[in-house]
Amino acid sequence: MTRNPHNAALRGLLDRCLPALVQKEDLAPETITEALRAGTMALLGNPAHTGLEPVLIGQPAKVKVNANIGVSPLCNNPETEGRKLKAALDAGADTIMDLSIAGNLDAIRLSMLAACPVPLGTVPLYAVGQRIIDSGADIAAMRPDDLFEEIEKQARQGVDFMTVHCGISRRAADMAVGANRVMGVVSRGGSMLVRWMAENNCENPLLDDFDRLLEICLPYNVTLSLGDGLRPGSGADAGDAAQWEEVINLGRLCRYAAERGVQCMIEGPGHVPLNQVRAQIQGIKRLTANAPLYVLGPLCCDSAPGYDHIAGAIGGAVGVEAGVDFLCYLTPAEHLTLPDVDDVRAGVMASRVAAHVGEVALGLSHALAREAAMNKARKALDWEGMTNAALDPGSVCERRKDHKDEEVCAMCGKFCAVKMVQGL
Repeated sequence: MTRNPHNAALRGLLDRCLPALVQKEDLAPETITEALRAGTMALLGNPAHTGLEPVLIGQPAKVKVNANIGVSPLCNNPETEGRKLKAALDAGADTIMDLSIAGNLDAIRLSMLAACPVPLGTVPLYAVGQRIIDSGADIAAMRPDDLFEEIEKQARQGVDFMTVHCGISRRAADMAVGANRVMGVVSRGGSMLVRWMAENNCENPLLDDFDRLLEICLPYNVTLSLGDGLRPGSGADAGDAAQWEEVINLGRLCRYAAERGVQCMIEGPGHVPLNQVRAQIQGIKRLTANAPLYVLGPLCCDSAPGYDHIAGAIGGAVGVEAGVDFLCYLTPAEHLTLPDVDDVRAGVMASRVAAHVGEVALGLSHALAREAAMNKARKALDWEGMTNAALDPGSVCERRKDHKDEEVCAMCGKFCAVKMVQGL
């Protein structure tokens, strides 16, 4: 089933879940198994995550949406994160990532795993960094063993996928710092590793000891989300040497991991002007052997704080049509503060709209069927049908509640264009 027959965890997961995946994704069983074998799909699911419903990533499966939550040193309320987790799931998020960097991270993570029926992702470097930085030390004090031990612990706990910034070589890092970029390094994990490498005059331990990482992840079917630590943080930096150097490294590592039975996704690309999105996506997919691509945005402008979920949805829709498999949401709080419950919902819905827009452009059958159902219901002034066809049925009901007994909407009333031509 996979290139390496020794991924028993993935085999067992697929044996149990294949019929449900076939029905959910409307794909033939062999389409799924061949794509998993080729590494162009990934099945997110750690057997240690109890109560999990695994999720398939990679077109022609449906495009999925991830929601990031987690506490920070300035906004540290685990109970609020629990409410945000529920809001993300209610809004239709397919996966959750815990990006917490404050408080008792093990307790937060275990609580999320227990409450989360969908795959949960993390960035293990954050937990290591929190211990070091909260002690007053510099991230340069990190021992590589600390990082690998944290990854193994989180795998045992049940984490399904992990962002690991394996593609940042010293050569790539040198290309991104100093005067080489407008925004330098904007990835939190990427900046930590760049600093560690510079202060210790050493290569990235995740790159240097990649085999150790694979040995840890294989028994748990932990999918490696190969992080874009050098992603552009401004449109002006998009497509520069540092970004592509990292992508080239990720492609090599992804192929190597697949041969050893470990699933991978590729992350990228951050801030990219709209006219460059298609070329970026196609270039990344080509250099990484069409591995599942997990994208933040892309944010197609830099000057919309408060509305970055919209800027990201515009880039995301173009990206999906160009080959993106997995959208990481942005919220109205991006670049400003920790998102609240309302921000989480707005971010999930913006990314779901982007995914649907891209799938319509691709002519995917499930997306076209939703469009056809909506149009049929609108022509018939069938409000129940419109609600059922909507990406967000709850919003339809809320917006219409004051006039729910009217046949027409409150904008047109008796001037309704649909009624005007009925029977002609």
